[in-house]
Amino acid sequence: MADDQWYDEAAGPLIRPYAITRGRIPSVDIKLDVATQVMAIRGNHDPIGLTPEHLTILELCQRPLSVAEIAVYVKVPLAVVKVLCSDLIERGAVIVRSPSQPAKAPDRELLQAVLDGLNRL
Repeated sequence: MADDQWYDEAAGPLIRPYAITRGRIPSVDIKLDVATQVMAIRGNHDPIGLTPEHLTILELCQRPLSVAEIAVYVKVPLAVVKVLCSDLIERGAVIVRSPSQPAKAPDRELLQAVLDGLNRL
């Protein structure tokens, strides 16, 4: 990463997370979890208004990476990555894909009704 001068191994980030996000918190409109895959859309992106962290995410995401992986590579908390990725989504610079949700098991009453129906056969 080009901005390793902003990270000290002993002290951690030299810029506080709220400074990176300008005090913003993750958007309620864009749902990103730790396993959400992020991939940069190929093409020229206007760098005006993008922070070094935004640009690092775009560089890293030439192949799909999870939000958790991005946080590790950029060395910032997950909440910061979620804010930055939300910015990039709104700009049309990245696409995201949430992992498939595990199928919800049927409730006990439905299973009992099926069992009762089978027993009547």
